[in-house]
Amino acid sequence: MEKNVKAKKYLGQHFLKDESIAKKIGNTLHLKGYTNVLEIGPGMGVLTKYLIDRDIEVIAMDLDSESITYLETHFKDPNITILEADFLKADLSSLFNGAPFGITGNFPYNISTQIVFKTLEHRHRIPEFSGMFQKEVAQRICAKEGNKVYGILSVLTQAFYDAEYLFTVPPGVFQPPPKVDSGVLRLVRKENYTLDCNEQLFFTVVKTAFQQRRKTLRNSLKSFQLSNKLKEDAIFGQRPEQLTVAQFIELTQKLEKDAISNNS
Repeated sequence: MEKNVKAKKYLGQHFLKDESIAKKIGNTLHLKGYTNVLEIGPGMGVLTKYLIDRDIEVIAMDLDSESITYLETHFKDPNITILEADFLKADLSSLFNGAPFGITGNFPYNISTQIVFKTLEHRHRIPEFSGMFQKEVAQRICAKEGNKVYGILSVLTQAFYDAEYLFTVPPGVFQPPPKVDSGVLRLVRKENYTLDCNEQLFFTVVKTAFQQRRKTLRNSLKSFQLSNKLKEDAIFGQRPEQLTVAQFIELTQKLEKDAISNNS
């Protein structure tokens, strides 16, 4: 009898066993303008085989040496490279000879938000991203302003990517089943993925604002030493969850100008 890979709790592994869902995830990437895909956490390759079917270059990256051994035994296709590495520590510049690539996978819940943040850092190389998250996290990434789960992850992701929640996946299709539903999303990079403001300041403003999400921006952004004139701006009477991504960019621009005039 063939030996399967044992799911390891410390790696947050839940192996997908439903072929129809694997195929559906394999088709989530549009592959417009690129032909390379990095799969994170392939496990036993249930999704991998559907990616290879699309006639693209695939790197299947896993931290689990048992999964790597299984994949090397079962996948001999010339279009796949199997790589034992931790995505969060991996040097992405060495992948695909510097060409653009998409990312997909059934992501370990415990590092899924970190995967998104690393993708944002390397957005110049990553035009598209899809994958499976804990449902609540997927909803948070795709949430719009005014929604109670709209927050740091929503704003920072949607500043650079159009985010779409695609479908929900029940626990029973995994081995072992997680305690919660999962959700699959797709991120498509915006045509203009540089911001019209200081990007570092933008990240700081968004994170600072949502740390006290119930307070108005006038109170949550006190540490920025706002001038009295700027405090009167109507935007500061709002709470962070009320602001669109565009308004957060506008807010960052206002803070930049205010700091310059305060120091001049």
